[in-house]
Amino acid sequence: MTIPTAAELARLRNQLEADKKDIEHTLYENEHYGLQQSLRDSTGELSPIDNHPGDLATEVYDRAKDMALLDQEEFHLSRITAALQAMDEGTYGTCLACGDPIPLERLEAVPDTLYCIDHSPRQQVSDDRPVEEAYLTPPFGRSSLDEREDYNGFDGEDTWQIVEAWGNADSPAMSENREVEGYDHLMIEADENDGYVEPIESFLATDITGRHVSVVRNREYQAYMENGEGDHELEEQ
Repeated sequence: MTIPTAAELARLRNQLEADKKDIEHTLYENEHYGLQQSLRDSTGELSPIDNHPGDLATEVYDRAKDMALLDQEEFHLSRITAALQAMDEGTYGTCLACGDPIPLERLEAVPDTLYCIDHSPRQQVSDDRPVEEAYLTPPFGRSSLDEREDYNGFDGEDTWQIVEAWGNADSPAMSENREVEGYDHLMIEADENDGYVEPIESFLATDITGRHVSVVRNREYQAYMENGEGDHELEEQ
């Protein structure tokens, strides 16, 4: 491990000051990535009403991108300022976490760092998750009622299944179901019974009085009988 000499520290200071000057110049010349102007002033439009929604979406996307770039530049600038302050205080080159010297090779690669490679904050993966995920878990969030034993009616998942039946951007190649045979099998629970829960409900019919019962010999009926779940003799009675 090589500890920087006074001459090397001076070279690192010059590099930090040059980087700081470049960032400040960039922020000044482009007016903080155009964020010093309102969105209305930047587009030159008094109202977006007469514009295509896609045009406004482009402006919003560009504004979000500018905000991200500005945050990155300001973060870099704050790191440089902290490194220069550490130089003035004589603590530059010493890890803030463990107190060990930071190798010259690391300082040359990342001159604005105040940490050794083992204690770099950027190596710490945050476990924080967006608060929205509390409402999106399980899928469909609070509107999915499949887990409730006291409810078997229409819920958020059923709503999505109806919408999804009209198509989405997926293809059979993107399906999580590796046995998918076509686009009709892409939907969530595509093999789920439609309009009934148990197969017997699809072929056992009655009139409004409930006294006259009949059997509709459809495909579910045939599968029901082939699986040995029914008795032909009972049907004849």
